[in-house]
Amino acid sequence: MNDSIPITVAGYTRLQEELKNLVRVERPKVVQDIAEARDHGDLSENAEYDAAKDRQGFIEGRIKELNDKIARAQVINPAEIDSEKIVFGARVTLFDVDTEAEVTYQIVGEDEADIKQGKISITSPVGRALIGHEVDDEVRISVPSGVRVYEITDIEYS
Repeated sequence: MNDSIPITVAGYTRLQEELKNLVRVERPKVVQDIAEARDHGDLSENAEYDAAKDRQGFIEGRIKELNDKIARAQVINPAEIDSEKIVFGARVTLFDVDTEAEVTYQIVGEDEADIKQGKISITSPVGRALIGHEVDDEVRISVPSGVRVYEITDIEYS
């Protein structure tokens, strides 16, 4: 079983920055918040203490999750890919046959997906359906609203 997680260079950098912030800024701050809440007295009726402990649990869980993802990351630089077919990291321009609209997506890892930025996960229905296709291919993709038909007009790696 392959436990690696595909991720772009930019996505990997963001994970590392988030981890560094949690370890160096957020963790010490929540420890200080817990200490201050303890100084207020009775912990059984101290909402500040409970909130700080909950936040500490969230931070520690996220640190563990980020460490795991970073350890399993398979960093892929799309600029180094030379392929006529759609693979991870591709920026794909699609023409929607029904609406005659053009849309561009980059196929990225799950942690990087952000539809507002045109980044879709390789594990999403659209991402999975596009993998392996070439320019001028017609792709039928099942989405919640039905079946969409797209023509691939451009593939680039940058």
